[in-house]
Amino acid sequence: MRMSVSRAAALSTLVLTALVTSACAGRGGNRADTPYVARDVGTLYSAAKDRLDRGLYKEAAALFDEVERQHPYSIWARRAQVMGAFSYYLAQDYTQAIQSSQRFLSVHPGNRDAPYAYYLIALSYYEQISDVTRDQKITQQAMDALGELSRRYPNTRYAADARLKMDLVRDHLAGKEMEIGRFYERRGQWLAASMRFRSVVEQYQTTSHTPEALMRLVETYLALGVREEAKKSAAVLGANYPGTDWYERAYKLMNENPVLPPQPAKDPVGALKPVKS
Repeated sequence: MRMSVSRAAALSTLVLTALVTSACAGRGGNRADTPYVARDVGTLYSAAKDRLDRGLYKEAAALFDEVERQHPYSIWARRAQVMGAFSYYLAQDYTQAIQSSQRFLSVHPGNRDAPYAYYLIALSYYEQISDVTRDQKITQQAMDALGELSRRYPNTRYAADARLKMDLVRDHLAGKEMEIGRFYERRGQWLAASMRFRSVVEQYQTTSHTPEALMRLVETYLALGVREEAKKSAAVLGANYPGTDWYERAYKLMNENPVLPPQPAKDPVGALKPVKS
């Protein structure tokens, strides 16, 4: 889910309108990389903005850092903090983008740019999401950050975008559960597999993976010998996804493994005939 630099630049046009009309660029260096040369705040900020406009995100970041370092109590310092975090993001230095945004929020929690700082944190996690074959810690962190943004600032443009991204992240997490479930199923570990598929159905039921998860439950329940549970999963699949290949496969499986009607219990007493003397 990595965002290209061109796409990031386009996104910046939207998200920085409310922040600063001149904002759209990068930060990606360490303060130690920039020797201390005393300069007035206007000169520093203009130099940072120039690097930003030219796509030199790391150089811009270092100069935005200098604004904060040399003029910490000026009005420009607060703006430079946010711009620096954004610059780190564009430079794909997501760790620094997150740290800078968090530092801004710790110092200015009620600032009008706080929603954007939360948005940068969420985006920085989101851009690091890897494919489902890898550890999904970052994916969960992205979900948590997007959720926090939506809860804190539900009526902002950032929250609207966050909600869209949360749907994609849920689908990604469901895909990871399916991958693990299929792995267990191939190994014949039916109970472990069924738990993963149930997790998808119960926790990620609005994702694209739900129909397959239901069909896989039919498979694993039949393998476990609990045909009634398999029948229930097939029924849910048929009710919600009747025209899918997953339902056709489940329907075929159930026909091949019918649920037998319960047999009447024999009367153990009546079964014993008295012996005539």
